[in-house]
Amino acid sequence: MSTLLIYGATGYTGRMAAERAKALGLNVEIAGRSHQRLAGLAAQLDVPYRVFDTDADIQSFLSGVSVLLNFAGPFAHTAEPLMRACIVAGVDYLDITAEINVYRLAEKLGAQAASSNVMLLPGVGWDVVPTDSLAVQAARRVDKPTALSIALQVPGSMSRGSAMSVSEILGAGLLARVDGELIATPDATPRHFDFGQGPVLCVPLSFGDLVTAWHSTGIPNIAMFVHIAGDAFPEGDLSLLPDGPTAEQRDAHRARAVVEVMGADGTTARSVIETVNGYSYTPLAAVEAARRVLNGERLPGFATPAKVFGDGFAQSIAGTVITDF
Repeated sequence: MSTLLIYGATGYTGRMAAERAKALGLNVEIAGRSHQRLAGLAAQLDVPYRVFDTDADIQSFLSGVSVLLNFAGPFAHTAEPLMRACIVAGVDYLDITAEINVYRLAEKLGAQAASSNVMLLPGVGWDVVPTDSLAVQAARRVDKPTALSIALQVPGSMSRGSAMSVSEILGAGLLARVDGELIATPDATPRHFDFGQGPVLCVPLSFGDLVTAWHSTGIPNIAMFVHIAGDAFPEGDLSLLPDGPTAEQRDAHRARAVVEVMGADGTTARSVIETVNGYSYTPLAAVEAARRVLNGERLPGFATPAKVFGDGFAQSIAGTVITDF
């Protein structure tokens, strides 16, 4: 039976994913840096565990593993050593990052991964799964799609790990895809999007969709935005933040994203996707993605969720609704 290894399993979202994988009966093992925390969770779930850091000889810890699912952020620190070890060890790599530089790295390593029959599939969480599905579906509704805008709504409070990843996203600078190329757009301006309750102001930000949407849709011009609601982007000492929102807080804030696709003739298609809270959606989508990969749904090299699983993948998670305009 193929083995799924969840790295970063004792973190806020990683723990939910480990519990989900165990509940589904997957052959799952957990991994990370803290022996004490891993031993406790492994005992609770009755699963094996492996202790290693990303500066170790990682491939030696991947024996018998078919799929590695990385939850350890900031991913700028963990993705590259784990990806490179997976390529050497012949293990498919998945993660849940929104950090654009991780996608650029996976894209760069794609040919090497393909030659080793390894898949690099970042973004199997709330970003990028819903927006990837939505972009592909909306692109079909116009003739010769030429431009794509994606806006995310970030409601409620943010986990400590996500807040740290946001620092990496901001550090990448403002980018957009123009005529197929990623370019710096420091003068990009905010614009309004309607997530279903009237237009709200969204600011430009460089998420991984600038890479994945290009591969999934072929649309040459892509811009990304985010609407920050409430206390979504915390400031100060991020290490003092709680692990993440409580179950009650997650249930109080559903997540939404909107895409707009313009065709060559100027016509526009707009769609909104609404899901359970992103922190609830991510472990469900990530483990479902891993389950499918274990069952043979895979494309060697750099891949995107919609390319591997089809554009209906986002809707396979219960509570997901798409509205077309």
